[in-house]
Amino acid sequence: MTDPKTVPVFIPGRMNPDTLKTLQERFDVRQGPPIDQMSESERAEIRAVALMGVFTAEMMKQLPNLEIIAHFGVGYDGVDAGYAAANGIMVTNTPDVLTDEVADTTIGLLLNTVRELSRAEVYLRAGQWEKNGNYPLTPTTLRGRSVGIMGLGRIGLAIARRLEGFGVSIAYHNRSARDDVAYAYHPTLAALAAAVDTLIIAAPGGGGTDKAVDAAVLQALGPDGVLINIGRGTVVDEEALIKALQDGTIRAAGLDVFAREPHVPQALIDLDNAVLLPHVASASVHTRKQMGDLVIRNLEAWFGGRPAETPVPEAVKAGIKQRG
Repeated sequence: MTDPKTVPVFIPGRMNPDTLKTLQERFDVRQGPPIDQMSESERAEIRAVALMGVFTAEMMKQLPNLEIIAHFGVGYDGVDAGYAAANGIMVTNTPDVLTDEVADTTIGLLLNTVRELSRAEVYLRAGQWEKNGNYPLTPTTLRGRSVGIMGLGRIGLAIARRLEGFGVSIAYHNRSARDDVAYAYHPTLAALAAAVDTLIIAAPGGGGTDKAVDAAVLQALGPDGVLINIGRGTVVDEEALIKALQDGTIRAAGLDVFAREPHVPQALIDLDNAVLLPHVASASVHTRKQMGDLVIRNLEAWFGGRPAETPVPEAVKAGIKQRG
């Protein structure tokens, strides 16, 4: 067992303020300089990393005594978890604690997209209701829609459970079918898109899903199609999506994530049939505190000789055990 106050924890880049404050109280936090500007002795001292973002294999190679990377967020595609696992480095993330918040936001984004709620508010604030009369009737609704979910994991399932209350039909695509749900399963994303008119992306990023929602999938979704993405921006081919929205290949899109955040293509911003959010699905004080608390518990467990609470699958598969 190690006294946490003696453990050097490196934080590259930004960190949730509440989490940072607690980390500073409990660990020996190092926030700079960047790894490639550290001296050899400074790099050798680092035993843990806490971050929300990217941590590559090359960065790990420069920290010879690194034991654990505690990632703030459920998606950890920016961390080379395969390299970490092969080299005995534990990687943790923060699943479950943000599931309900993200699922709630997804439903809100879906309703906003199909009923044009944000555009209607702009209409009111600009004085158009009083000047020009009622906002035009929206051409689409959630009534009678069929929803497909790409990625029926924790978040995808929470979204599906909420959608049941709206009376829509629900189907999904995963790498394999689940045996604990009655929703229709489609073995390919294209088949799912062809079977529904509303496609929700709740899948993680990474090489296996990069630009999975391409022109063919959007074509299959059809002219009444609505795309919602709260997974990872890289899952959608943004150029293909922009063209599909411009040409009427699909009706509308609601996006909380983008391929090169915080950059959002101007062509997307210019579209009236795109509802755009700045990656806020889990962005409440309540949920971010829970995520930060889990980051800290993982670090404290590791250096306390206990199993990490939420190791990523690569770490579990590699059989990485708690230290001590």
